[in-house]
Amino acid sequence: MGEQQHVKFPQEVIDEYAALGVDLQALFSAGHLGTRMGVQIVEASAERVVGTMPVEGNTQPYGLLHGGASAVLAETLGSVGSMLHGGTSKIAVGVDLNCTHHRGARSGLVTGVATPLHRGRSTATYEIVISDEQRRRVCTARLTCMLRDVNPGDAERVRPAE
Repeated sequence: MGEQQHVKFPQEVIDEYAALGVDLQALFSAGHLGTRMGVQIVEASAERVVGTMPVEGNTQPYGLLHGGASAVLAETLGSVGSMLHGGTSKIAVGVDLNCTHHRGARSGLVTGVATPLHRGRSTATYEIVISDEQRRRVCTARLTCMLRDVNPGDAERVRPAE
């Protein structure tokens, strides 16, 4: 996801993770895949996650936005929302992703907005709407994540390198 300096996290979330020594920017990213695809998260809370991705570099042979690229954006945004809902004691693991592609996009940025459909103790489900720069719906996705307890071995993945 590259640089994440403009992500808007709620202050209480920043404080909660900072007290544990967790790097929010690294934790709530799509990692290497998101970096390669140009995904940027611009707003993040359990109630709403917004991110963008360029069409250029993420197309299929016909020059249209690849459906798999839309799926990466959707899963990233829904996972961030699920992680924020679960809090510091849970890890969100995607178990079901459904994407319906409504129209193609050939250029510009697409924007995804993830909002919760269900936020429980063991699962969270988000709807993700991906739109083009003219605000036309490109894709509608639904992601369900299992919220599992953090295990001791998870610490290396969520804490910054020393």
